[in-house]
Amino acid sequence: MISLIISFVVLIFGYLIYGRIIERAFDPDERNTPAYTKNDGVDFIPMPAWKAFLVQLLNIAGTGPIFGAIMGACFGPVVFLWIVFGAILAGGVHDYMTGMISERHDGASIAELSGIYLGQLAKWAVRVFSIVLLIFIGTVFITSPAALLARLTPEIFGNRFWTIIILIYYVLATLLPIDKIIGKLYPVFGAALITMALGILVGIISGGYRIPEISFTNLHPEGLPIWPFMFVTVACGAISGFHATQSPMVAKCVTSEKLGRKVFYGAMLSESVIALVWAAGGVAFYGVTGALNSAITAHGQAGTVYEISSGLLGQVGGVLAIIGVIVCPITSGDTAFRSARLILAEITGLQQKPIKNRLIITIPLLSLGAIISQLDFNVLWRYTSWSNQTFAMISLWVCTAYLLKHKKRKIVSLYTALPATFMSAVSVTYILMADEGLKLGSDVGYPAGVLVSLFLFAYYCFQLIRQKI
Repeated sequence: MISLIISFVVLIFGYLIYGRIIERAFDPDERNTPAYTKNDGVDFIPMPAWKAFLVQLLNIAGTGPIFGAIMGACFGPVVFLWIVFGAILAGGVHDYMTGMISERHDGASIAELSGIYLGQLAKWAVRVFSIVLLIFIGTVFITSPAALLARLTPEIFGNRFWTIIILIYYVLATLLPIDKIIGKLYPVFGAALITMALGILVGIISGGYRIPEISFTNLHPEGLPIWPFMFVTVACGAISGFHATQSPMVAKCVTSEKLGRKVFYGAMLSESVIALVWAAGGVAFYGVTGALNSAITAHGQAGTVYEISSGLLGQVGGVLAIIGVIVCPITSGDTAFRSARLILAEITGLQQKPIKNRLIITIPLLSLGAIISQLDFNVLWRYTSWSNQTFAMISLWVCTAYLLKHKKRKIVSLYTALPATFMSAVSVTYILMADEGLKLGSDVGYPAGVLVSLFLFAYYCFQLIRQKI
């Protein structure tokens, strides 16, 4: 377990050291936050720091750090490196900056921020892209917990039954003030999530399972290349554009800018801890990546999670672990649709205090999610993962433009420009090579991805020099 323990330690130091560096680059101050200046009793409501942290963690910790981590574990323990360094250098930076920049703009969505810093064309493109992404993610987070709940309950309560129940909850969570359901249930859900992760870790140790040490060898049984497929597969466990839609929602509730590192950066690294536990559980429980990949193929992600949980912890422990796993997607699905409602409210100009206006947006959104939930989960997941990472790329470039415009020391924009360049290469290469993309070979995908990312970085350097660093 040496590699796993070192990974946990590096995440802690990443929060304490690199998180502090990113905080200083942004330079939070004592100004009043939107939670006070725009308090409307619905979306803008002051929250204690501990509750804002839990809401942020549960918002972003969908099935990504669980399903994505066990799928990423098919590449072998090399996945630990991406989860750890991706979270510290990219994911945590992405979540912190999008949350804090939103606070400076009265809780504006990433789509509105794109318009301010990248232009009106970018604003509308990101509006459309973000709504599509949120509907996809909300839909994924309907189907995956429904499948798990169907496994835990009598046959009469099948997938369709649980899909309807989850949709009803989503309607309520999307409509009601954030402190009525989300603010009250999330502390309980947070306890379940933490208990689940600890349970899996204890099961690995007490069961005498062996966790392979980190190596750079690609162990994927189907021969999928690590670049770019692993970097898209893991998704939320390292970096996710979905978080850019969630951070502005919590930014509406944070009571001080100086809490941003704890709430935004800290929640991302906490999610990475969950991803590490599940990646370790996948490679340890099945022993070899071939067996893990076969389990995913035969039983799906939900079935594999059930098998790992019950195998490591027995029947009772397995049920407790599955409940924790169910909490993750449900607490991201509800806020995915809530974020979509807020973005559509910005577009339409409908004030969200009257419940009638919330209903006008919410009902069509959830209806569309119910229709899309009938699609094949695996296909939906792959498109969602790519959309996720592409949105992360866009969000990081928005943050870079903000830092270039507002910071005296323009060079601090490198903290977001470098991961933005990296994610540009990941997203372009993936969509060119993947089966759900253009299906081009690596001889086209690799150089094209590198060229696009180099062009974007060169344009950034031009802007940096133009503004006299």
